[in-house]
Amino acid sequence: MNDYYADLGVARDASPEDIKRAYRKAARRLHPDVNPGPEAEEQFKKVSQAYDVLSDADKKRSYDAGADPYGAGAAGFGQGFSFSDIMDAFFGGQAGTPGRGPRSRTTRGQDALVRLDIDLGDAVFGAQKDLTIDTAVGCGTCHGAGMQPGTSTRTCDVCGGRGEVQQVQRSFLGQVMTTRPCMTCQGFGQIITNPCYECSGDGRVRTRRTLTLKVPAGVDTGTRIQLAGEGEVGHGAGPAGDLYVEVAVNRHPVFQRRGNDLHATIEVPMTAAALGASLMMETFDGPQTLEVRRGTQSGDTITLRGLGVTQLRGTGRGDIIVHAMVQTPTRIDAEQEALLRQLAQLRGEERPEGKVANPGDGSIFGKLRDAFKAR
Repeated sequence: MNDYYADLGVARDASPEDIKRAYRKAARRLHPDVNPGPEAEEQFKKVSQAYDVLSDADKKRSYDAGADPYGAGAAGFGQGFSFSDIMDAFFGGQAGTPGRGPRSRTTRGQDALVRLDIDLGDAVFGAQKDLTIDTAVGCGTCHGAGMQPGTSTRTCDVCGGRGEVQQVQRSFLGQVMTTRPCMTCQGFGQIITNPCYECSGDGRVRTRRTLTLKVPAGVDTGTRIQLAGEGEVGHGAGPAGDLYVEVAVNRHPVFQRRGNDLHATIEVPMTAAALGASLMMETFDGPQTLEVRRGTQSGDTITLRGLGVTQLRGTGRGDIIVHAMVQTPTRIDAEQEALLRQLAQLRGEERPEGKVANPGDGSIFGKLRDAFKAR
């Protein structure tokens, strides 16, 4: 009788892991693609036959009791061997060969992504929003079983409930046995003879539902909020995936956001800019007073501390930065013109000389440039 333990080079009390490890080592060394030649091919057949016997609990038990499933001197692949064992030897079982046994009808559901439009005020303070989504939920009629209540499945006649079938093919190595999912039962091993009329055997149905979402303060366009377990329910009423809500902040007519700061532009009359004034401005915290300093120029800024956007996942708020834009009157009557000429005379500006300024030196041109950018 063949000595399969000696062919693999393992002891008779070797564990299944030791047997598999020895076969991988020998297969890598003797495979015809690696070590061509009739002697290596013959040795490869011997170790493959030995592994076919010793890796199968029933065959190993019979062999240890004195019965050789191949008979003395059998030619290695006469009965066929599993191609997945060869793939295990070279790739450690990661070659994409189908798993053994039927697959479950219950799977995890897919994640879902929806968009939520909010106003800038909601981003400043946070808000609660009702979110309506169309998604898959477990079937209330069959509770995920996929069959009509009171009925049961039957074992697949083709695969006998294993969920996979084997096929023997001839190759340069001899007869090679390949395993693939059963096409009759789709790999489940069981066949639903009376599918649920509500979900057609899928175990889930589509419905519309409403969620209350807490939008945290400080979110911005592109922020994603994860709701664990609120996505699609899986086949067979399997665990639900996650729901991701992508935020889009609507454009505001007054404020422009930069980080946690809010920028705005206010038009100041020429006289108010020269003399100074107190102006009112609406903010998300209510009306606020803007103190316009004497001699304010276009592009100067007024800062309202702590009235900007709340820091996301933090404390504190940004600022509101107001850019001044001085208005020069375009239409004046005779009395106003006389007063302006009198002011020009008092200031010695009847015949002013233009002065070219460097845009980068903080002059009015640079301030105007920054003010227009902020608009």
